[in-house]
Amino acid sequence: MGTCAAVAALLASTAMMVGARAAEAPHDTVVYAGALIDGVTFTPRRQVTIVVHDGKVAAVESGYVAHPGATVVDLKDQTVLPGLIDCHVHISSKLPSQANAVEDMMTHTAVDAVLDGAIFARAMLLQGFTSARDVGGGDDTVSLRNAINEGKVPGPRLWVSLEPLGPTGGHGDPSNGFDSRLHHPDWQNGIVDTPDMARLRVREHHKRGADVIKIMPSGGIASTGDDPRAQLMTNEEIKAAIDTAHALGMKVAAHTYPAQAIINTVNAGVDSIEHGSFADADAVKAMKAHGTYLVPTLTVYDVFMKAAQEHPELLPPGTAEKELANDAIPKRNLPLAYKAGVKIAYGTDIGEGDHAREFALLAEAGVTPADALAFATRNAADLIGATDRIGTVQPGRYADLIAVAGDPLSHLELMEQVRFVMKGGVVYKADGHPVLLP
Repeated sequence: MGTCAAVAALLASTAMMVGARAAEAPHDTVVYAGALIDGVTFTPRRQVTIVVHDGKVAAVESGYVAHPGATVVDLKDQTVLPGLIDCHVHISSKLPSQANAVEDMMTHTAVDAVLDGAIFARAMLLQGFTSARDVGGGDDTVSLRNAINEGKVPGPRLWVSLEPLGPTGGHGDPSNGFDSRLHHPDWQNGIVDTPDMARLRVREHHKRGADVIKIMPSGGIASTGDDPRAQLMTNEEIKAAIDTAHALGMKVAAHTYPAQAIINTVNAGVDSIEHGSFADADAVKAMKAHGTYLVPTLTVYDVFMKAAQEHPELLPPGTAEKELANDAIPKRNLPLAYKAGVKIAYGTDIGEGDHAREFALLAEAGVTPADALAFATRNAADLIGATDRIGTVQPGRYADLIAVAGDPLSHLELMEQVRFVMKGGVVYKADGHPVLLP
């Protein structure tokens, strides 16, 4: 069998298993929860029945209520929570310690990316993440989102941005560091050098299937040649992108590091600041005043710091030095925003890897367990703009449920040991093991 035929057979087999399992899902299911943290509040309710009908929560009842004919899921010895939400992923991205970044980029196609993404999406779902926002991919993310929605492959619901928008030579310019004679048609998909280009790119992204727009007002760390402490998009370009996206009903996430760039981007009406690494008191004040979300992404700093220390040769040229000089700063700055009451949503900035490790890093920064859980449920749903569907266990929301064996409000580390996962009324993990997954 040829390679293409083998891939087709694998995808067909996966689709048949996932589709058949969804078709066989019981019409009604009741989940008996020993404790429920519903995401509306973070005070546990004891002995609760959650009624699931056609993939959604139909009722949340006190006590263990019998529903004749319904399938029973017995979680009386566990704590049930809403499915988790990661607001900053790159679903097809490998861990930096697993591949040479430049070699991988130059030898892998969009088809490779979507296949990698399918593997990483499956792992995310089993970790308890039933929804996620991909803020920087290509057409592969649209294809993967659609395949997940159609039941062809298992994974979290995805909201995708396509390529991030930024200037020539900025953090989102894929050609940074390469021979200027090298060219790939997709490398121009996110380039914005004027306000008119910003408007055009947003409209193109919307046409190609983007749900959200990602912009790159400042330089970054894991890229060659740009300065993470410099604002590289003009205020006019930033505002043009944001205004155009909002007119099309899309939210905007902004990769922004320096304080003044954060202030300028917040003043332009952005919905979230991603990373916010060098935020100062004035930047925090601006975010608080405008109700702008911060997505701190502490996980990625740990991941890249370790790579810079142990395998700098695998990173893009010149980036290991930037990692070592800057990656400890965001952990020191997050408490400024948290104590000031800035709205915060959960995000990791990874694809492959453990998306639950952010909980421990938030705890190290002084975040309470209840607030960390809120960041990954109710707050994340609000940032995405989907509180009517995800983020809480309430009637009318998707039956996205996870469970842990203990009290995560006392032992937040339990969030790294999710034992049960239901998405849309379909069980994907039970007793700590995958259910009918390839």
